[in-house]
Amino acid sequence: MKLNKVEDTIIGNEGYHLEVNPSKIEISANKPAGIFYGIQSLMQMLPADIEAKVKSNRSVWEIPSVTITDYPRFKWRGLMLDVSRHFFPKDFIKKYIDHMAKYKYNVFQWHLTDDTGWRIEIKKYPKLTEVGAWRVPRTGKWNTYEGPQPGEAATDGGFYTQEDIREIVKYAQDRFVTIVPEFDIPGHAQALIAAYPAISCTGKQYHVFPGDVSGGTGPGVNVVCVGNEDNYEILDGIFSEIADLFPGQYIHVGGDEVNKEFWKDCPKCQKRMLDEGLKSLDELQSYLMHRVEKILTTKGKKLIGWDEILQGGLAPNATVMSWRGTEGGIAAAKAGHNVVMTPTQYCYLDFIQGDPAIERIQWGQYLPLSKVYNFEPVPQGVDAKYILGGQGNVWTEFISNTRRVEYMTWPRGLAMAEVLWSPIEKRNWKLFVPRMEAQFTRFDQAEINYAPSIYDPFIVTEKDQDGNLKIKLSSEMNDLEIYYTFDHSFPDKFSQQYNDIPIAIPKGASEIWVITYRNGKPKGRLLVKSIAQLRASI
Repeated sequence: MKLNKVEDTIIGNEGYHLEVNPSKIEISANKPAGIFYGIQSLMQMLPADIEAKVKSNRSVWEIPSVTITDYPRFKWRGLMLDVSRHFFPKDFIKKYIDHMAKYKYNVFQWHLTDDTGWRIEIKKYPKLTEVGAWRVPRTGKWNTYEGPQPGEAATDGGFYTQEDIREIVKYAQDRFVTIVPEFDIPGHAQALIAAYPAISCTGKQYHVFPGDVSGGTGPGVNVVCVGNEDNYEILDGIFSEIADLFPGQYIHVGGDEVNKEFWKDCPKCQKRMLDEGLKSLDELQSYLMHRVEKILTTKGKKLIGWDEILQGGLAPNATVMSWRGTEGGIAAAKAGHNVVMTPTQYCYLDFIQGDPAIERIQWGQYLPLSKVYNFEPVPQGVDAKYILGGQGNVWTEFISNTRRVEYMTWPRGLAMAEVLWSPIEKRNWKLFVPRMEAQFTRFDQAEINYAPSIYDPFIVTEKDQDGNLKIKLSSEMNDLEIYYTFDHSFPDKFSQQYNDIPIAIPKGASEIWVITYRNGKPKGRLLVKSIAQLRASI
């Protein structure tokens, strides 16, 4: 391994040259990050048992002879994990960062605060973790829970101490991953308000939101008062400690899904609008973001927020994370602001990736692996220099344990990694699939959970010219055989095979059972759909 004495302008700061032949293995790069990424590529060429939890008995490790020149397309190659809805321990965060680094991600956005829990110790404001980190325990379907009952203890939650944060930040730095902390204001702040009620417009005591059906205790309870001048002193104190813990240049401030209607009835907010000559509630939020950006600037940090921060006017140096489609990112880029593209329809990895009948849950849009792979971060008509890159997001309303986090991240995280690293002309779905499947064996060795949804069948219904229901069967993989039954028997390779001709429904049939095979062995999971469901889906 060697660092170049003369800079190679082709590979930049994160690229590398890798040469493997019978006499040597050599990695060269301009910067240590390039050496690191070269090692990751080298590791992927070793047999899968290099990832095993137990020591391999292999006496000889073979690597193919290769010559590789490789460098990333984008500077920002990110994954976001929400630890507010559900808290995940320090060791898992490290494991998650480890796996990100293997696939050359370099940004970990850590969603640390929301209505549902405050996860970072702030020494100046201890109630943020004493109160804000805990809620009443509930299990089941999010937004259907019973609210806190009289005298019920808030025992579900947790937080990271400042020592934990420093340890994780250093761990990430050693793997060339920058952590971007997210502290949400002025909305998604109910845990903050539960700890310090005076921060809200009402000053009333509210509970940390556990996902109950009431949405908390009413509309707007999770909104910070913009008119209360004391709040800016509190924000300054919080941001001071966050800035000290995270050496990266960005702090994410949220800014999304704010219930601005609550400010209409707040005398302090109305006075602020009058004093500052603000004509709308959007401008009131923009005023807050301008103040917050000034606070961050004094601490040597840059503001980044979700695309709602465009409303009412962007802060001068703000970076926009475009999630509600690409429109916000396009507008910000055309105004000369940097953008991270993360539109829901391609990047929300908490969305279901298979049929709800298999996944057993319906959340968000259907986001299969192939659609993630088709994500293009640079919209047409936009100067690419303003697009820092892209990011996959894992929100955790319906993800309550670490195995589920992995399942929702991988293998879609592999597709996102390739989108953000590889040149667009090198991306090819048919070539990606076998590379991805090779990683499944490595996941198994490393005991990383992943979704097999790419092998599952799915059903599309249509009507023929006579109005009769017809069924089409398919899968994301084009080399699978699909078998089906209508008689409630388990389909196998001796059942009826689908031959790309729409199927007519036999009289009396109430369900269709479908499964995929490859080379005579079952590959996908069983899909069972009622005929009534299929009729209703047209």
